Amino acid sequence: MTATPKTLAYGEGQISYHEMGEGEPLLMLHGSGPGVTAWMNFGGNLPVFAEHYRCIAPDLPGYGGSSPIAGEPVGAAVEAVLHLMDQLGIESASIIGNSYGAMVGGRFAAAYPDRIRKLVTIGGIGVPLFTGFPYEGIARLSEFVENPTREMIVHWLRSMVYNPEMLTEELIEARLSVALEPGAKETNAKMYSRQMLDMIAAGMSGPDAVQGFAYLPKIQAPTLMTWGRDDRVNPLDIAMLPLRLIPNVELHVFSKCGHWAMIEQKAAFEQVVLGFLKR
Repeated sequence: MTATPKTLAYGEGQISYHEMGEGEPLLMLHGSGPGVTAWMNFGGNLPVFAEHYRCIAPDLPGYGGSSPIAGEPVGAAVEAVLHLMDQLGIESASIIGNSYGAMVGGRFAAAYPDRIRKLVTIGGIGVPLFTGFPYEGIARLSEFVENPTREMIVHWLRSMVYNPEMLTEELIEARLSVALEPGAKETNAKMYSRQMLDMIAAGMSGPDAVQGFAYLPKIQAPTLMTWGRDDRVNPLDIAMLPLRLIPNVELHVFSKCGHWAMIEQKAAFEQVVLGFLKR
């Protein structure tokens, strides 16, 4: 199956998205990092979920075919998702968000509780309790931003998965090709420069650190957090605080799984998430 994106206008640019299936709307929000797109993250899952839902998988601003926009990345992406829903006539939808997409989905759920039915996260959402920042995968990502070579993207990709045999030459070349596009390089530099990581680390331990997770209790939608036990990009201890603060939440942990639960434990992930969405 090949990617067949659609586009709609947004500001002076556009949002690119994939649409498949019929029924209740389900948004699928991808993660961040070199070479990521909605199709890279969810292309394998779309046909399965499309048997039950109207699936919409957008490229978030600055990724894939979507134009970059000014502003703080997560907040800007939340507003882009809202615009997409408005333009497609979607009053409310469930959201599956991977990593960065989980952050966007969580912020969206807190800001617009009447526009979301259920929230599913794949890593991403939460606060580290025992793990120092930057985590291994984030550090490898920053190294690629500083030195965007094939060797560096391979180091980063190895930190993403439990089973390195998943990293085929085809996957590596596909991610590298997209990552070296000027727009993608700009987006990654904005989010993962060494200076930005230093700012994030300082914010986690500063006097206003609580503001970084104050939105969690505002997520009223039923929420399923999914995590890879062996995630080295967003370690599992990050899940503990949202597990306490989100009012209606549960956690499912996949063994032998890194940061890409929807890819590395594809069948189990789809079964668990469909069961939650249909419950």
